[in-house]
Amino acid sequence: MRRSMLSDVLPPGACGEECCGDLAPVGAPAAELAVVQTAAPGRRREYGTVRVLARRALTALAPNDRLLVASHALVPGARGAPTWPEGIVGSMTHCADYRASVVARSSRYATIGLDAELNHELPAAVQDLICRPEEHAMIAELQRRDARVAWSAVVFSAKESVYKAWYPLMGTWLDYGDVAIRIDPERRTFRARLEGRLGAGHVRMLRSRTMSSLTGTWCAGESLILTSASVPRHR
Repeated sequence: MRRSMLSDVLPPGACGEECCGDLAPVGAPAAELAVVQTAAPGRRREYGTVRVLARRALTALAPNDRLLVASHALVPGARGAPTWPEGIVGSMTHCADYRASVVARSSRYATIGLDAELNHELPAAVQDLICRPEEHAMIAELQRRDARVAWSAVVFSAKESVYKAWYPLMGTWLDYGDVAIRIDPERRTFRARLEGRLGAGHVRMLRSRTMSSLTGTWCAGESLILTSASVPRHR
C-alpha cells in the first residue's frame, strides 16, 4: 500500500477516501450497478470501488445523514461526471490500481475536481497535444530542477482536474489548449488560467471572476501523481 496521498491535495472542508486495489460494491443501488452490467470485469471493479469510496467520504462529510449516503445512486451523467446528491459536489478518479473519491458541501465549494496519473513523463507527441508553448518551457525548467517528478504528467493531471471541476458547473467542453497551467514546485500548488473564448460569458454565470482561473494542489509519489482543483463558493 502506498503512503496516503489524498490528504495532501484535499481542499479544506472536503472529505476523501482512497485505496489501492478494488472493493466489493456492497449495498450499491441497483440503478448504479445496471450502468456497468455488460462492461468488462475490470471496468466494473473500478467503477464500483470509487463509489464505495464516495459513500465512505459522504459518511465522513455527513455522519448523521444516513439517507444521503444510502439512497442516492451515483450514476454517471453527461460525459461521465457522477451525479451527486443535492447539496454535494465531488469527483472520482482511478489510475492503475489506485482509486479515490472526494466530496464537499456545495455551500462551501462551487465545484471540485480530482485526478490521478502515473508518475511517468508523457511521450513527446502527447505533450505536443496537451501543452501550450509556455508549458513546454516550464516543464523543461522543472525537469532540470527535479527529475524525480514527471512534470508533463503533473500538467496533464492538473488539466484533467480542472476539466472535472469545470464541466459539472458549466456544461461545456474544454480543450487542453484552453487551460494554461502554472506550477509552483515549492508550495505544491498550481494555477489554471482559462483562455480566450472561455472568458466573459462563463464568468458572468457565477456573477464573479471565479471561473477565469482555478487554483489547485498537486503531489507526487514514487509511482503516482495526484491533483485537485476547486472553486470556493465565496472568495
